[in-house]
This record gives sequence, C-alpha cells and structure tokens, in this order.
Amino acid sequence: MNQLRVRTLAALFVVAGVLSWGGARLWDSLGTLPGVPVAAPIVLGAIAAVLLATALSLRSRLKAQRERVPDAKGVDPMMAARAVLFGQASALVAALVAGMYGGVGVFLGLERADVPARAGQALYAGLAAVAGIAVIAAALFLERVCRLPDDEDDGRPPRAGA
Repeated sequence: MNQLRVRTLAALFVVAGVLSWGGARLWDSLGTLPGVPVAAPIVLGAIAAVLLATALSLRSRLKAQRERVPDAKGVDPMMAARAVLFGQASALVAALVAGMYGGVGVFLGLERADVPARAGQALYAGLAAVAGIAVIAAALFLERVCRLPDDEDDGRPPRAGA
C-alpha cells in the first residue's frame, strides 16, 4: 500500500477549489446557486472524529503490544490495513470535498457577501472546508500510526547489498 502524499492531497484541494469557484460563478450567472447544506461540516467533523478515535485506539494497542504488556489486546494486521485504507479513501474524498466547499465559500464570501443569506452559506462552506482538512489530518495521523517500521529497525543488521 502506497503512502499518501500531502502534495497530491493539496493539488486535489486546489484543483477542486478553482473548478468549484468557476462553477459557482457560472451557475450564479445563469440562475440561483443552490445552498450549502448545514450538515456538511457536521458529517465531515464526525468522519474526522472517527478517524482520530481509530488512530488513538490503534496507537495505544500497538504501544501495549510493543511493550509486551500482559493481557494486551493485539492488533490484527488486516484490521490495521483496512483502517489505513479507510483513512486514505477518506483523505482523498475529503480533499475534493473541502476544495469544492472552499471554492464555493470564496465565491460566496467575496462576490455575494452583501446578501445576508449568502453570508451564512459562506460560513457553512468555510466550516465544511475546515472540517475536510481535519479529515485529511486525522487520516494522515492514522496512516502514520499504522506504518510498518523500516527493515533496519527490526533489530537485524542491514543486508550487505542495501
């Protein structure tokens, strides 16, 4: 499994933000731009909380397993791999969604701030973008927690050809 790159996530965020900003301008010039759902930052925040709770749980269990604590509950490797996969998928989708809400929020904040209802929508879009960034941070932390140690860290001397 390849490790996520922050550069890739940032590029997804920026591209989605620019495209959604342009799409919001176009949509608003042709008609009425749909509103930002109030539940968007709540759902993204809940996903970030689940990822963070999973990472903290796995970190404590892995630490207990490394320190050979009696009666410590071990970590199933497949469960850890599934958690990392869930984190990576969440981070990729959150980069797109946060960029989308960020672009719409910038459009609403800069060009439609005079309308009170649009100012509230800009706030919801900004909160959704921040919650999406929290999902990305929690997913990267989860990936870091579940990372396998390098070959040289397992107590054996490095191979001659390495």
